[in-house]
Amino acid sequence: MKSFMAGFAQANQESDIGFSVVSHPGPESVPDEGQVVEQARELTHRIARELATAAPEGWERVDATFAWTVTVKAWSVVYSAGDQAFRAEPSEAVLLLVQEQREIAARMSEGPWWRMRISLNNAGQVQTDYDYGDEPFPDDQLFPAEAYLADLREYPRKRLPVWLAAYVSHGDRLLRSPRVAAQQARSDRAKEIRGQATTEVFPPLPLTWSNWTALAAVFVALDAPHGPRILPALAWFEGPNRSGSTLYVLPGDRAVISGGVLNAPELDAVYNDGAPLPNLYAGAPDWVTDAVLNPRAATGQLTFCYWWEDGQWFRGESPLGPGVASAVPGIWTTGSTVDTILQVMESAGKTITDATKSAVANLVSAAQAGVVTYETVAAVFDPAEHDVDSALNQFTLAGLRTFVTAPPLSRIDAIEQVRRFILGRGADTSGYPLDQLTAERIDNGWMVFVPTRPGEIMIGRAIYYMADDGVIEASSSSVPPTVYIAGFTQRFHERTRQRG
Repeated sequence: MKSFMAGFAQANQESDIGFSVVSHPGPESVPDEGQVVEQARELTHRIARELATAAPEGWERVDATFAWTVTVKAWSVVYSAGDQAFRAEPSEAVLLLVQEQREIAARMSEGPWWRMRISLNNAGQVQTDYDYGDEPFPDDQLFPAEAYLADLREYPRKRLPVWLAAYVSHGDRLLRSPRVAAQQARSDRAKEIRGQATTEVFPPLPLTWSNWTALAAVFVALDAPHGPRILPALAWFEGPNRSGSTLYVLPGDRAVISGGVLNAPELDAVYNDGAPLPNLYAGAPDWVTDAVLNPRAATGQLTFCYWWEDGQWFRGESPLGPGVASAVPGIWTTGSTVDTILQVMESAGKTITDATKSAVANLVSAAQAGVVTYETVAAVFDPAEHDVDSALNQFTLAGLRTFVTAPPLSRIDAIEQVRRFILGRGADTSGYPLDQLTAERIDNGWMVFVPTRPGEIMIGRAIYYMADDGVIEASSSSVPPTVYIAGFTQRFHERTRQRG
């Protein structure tokens, strides 16, 4: 320990930071900002020395965090050496120094910190960070609102970070229980207040859902810690900028998108300047309740709410596109979804080729058609390098995956099954020789028919469509194959989805 303390003293001499005790100003002495900063620094280094004194043998680093208000306090002290870590309780002396340091720091222009982080290594290098709440605190260091209100009474501040201002003063104004929702909906109808229909923010619900799912699958395949995810009837997104949103899909072709932009200026005006809260639910139906709202409603940080009914999106006093962009993944158009996926892949170190671009475009299109397969995803990501199964599961949860239960039929099997089908119906085949049946491969099956001879024109000639799942459909040349095949493929996917 002596060698460490010697290094600690030497390091601070080199950085010109002294450790002599600084006397506190008397009642008639008002220190300038520089003196206060120096006193705060001295106390911080005294805390570091105390932590070093209590360090276990062989330690290399200590990381301490102190969360503080006048009524509630919390701390975390972790010593580490290599990959090993040891959590310890700070001494009473350390806690008294932390208390004193915050009281001194309260005299600085920034006011008292909410959290202080101190990192120290066994070479005597110290790093200190004061946290004034620019970003939300971790859950384990977030106190009840009453603790911050008590602190504000002791140390008034001109402004608070928007999230903290909302946390301590939202008063549940953004919550919407079923009873409140019903009352508000009746009141809005009586006042003829209706939601504003809009096509300027989100694409139609089916595209919003499928694009969100495609993005979620990519983030899952890349094992990205942030980004969109899919659960049954729920899409959610939490971005690295602490903004986010949710999309709840309800029976009856209804849905709700809501969320919040961190430090949104409209909430700053509400909580720091006393402006009225935007009526996000103006004209909303009574089924827009807490159960389908983003959790930010409970902390007063909801900044937008849209609902889907009657085939279109509606909003109350929610912002348009730029006001929600940072809280929603890139679902706006097919092109933006494809571009976002390619950007994410490139940032993850993937080489983007023309084949990659084609595979991604096909993935998004397949999601929109609800016909994604393992092969669709594997064309984008190598299964040897990425978790294709988990990515595919996102489409499964979203109901956009096709389950093919049998391998494609061979040409010989398709012709033979159609031949038996025709014979089983007792049809007249004198002008339709079954020994001349041929087959052409189409999506998810075969088109089976007897070709015409050169110069022969036949109107209404029988054509049979043999699906890979064994279903045979009879048609004729009167219906153009390109037209019939589109419906044939759709029916095949509907059957396979139902079986899955």
